[in-house]
Amino acid sequence: MTMLTTPTQIEGARLLTLRSMLKLEMKGMSRSRSPSAYSMLKQMGFKGTREQVLAELDAIRNELIGKE
Repeated sequence: MTMLTTPTQIEGARLLTLRSMLKLEMKGMSRSRSPSAYSMLKQMGFKGTREQVLAELDAIRNELIGKE
């Protein structure tokens, strides 16, 4: 079991979760009673269309896991 112990690790895990949620939203799935992943990301300061935000999250993901 992996434990997230630093605020940076927790924030990284949150961004990865929101990235997955955004991908599902783009395919047509939605959450019923809570804000969308896109609106949560906009509140966090991301700008642009869903596709642009996803591209930015992909870059962050690659940076976090060490891929190019």
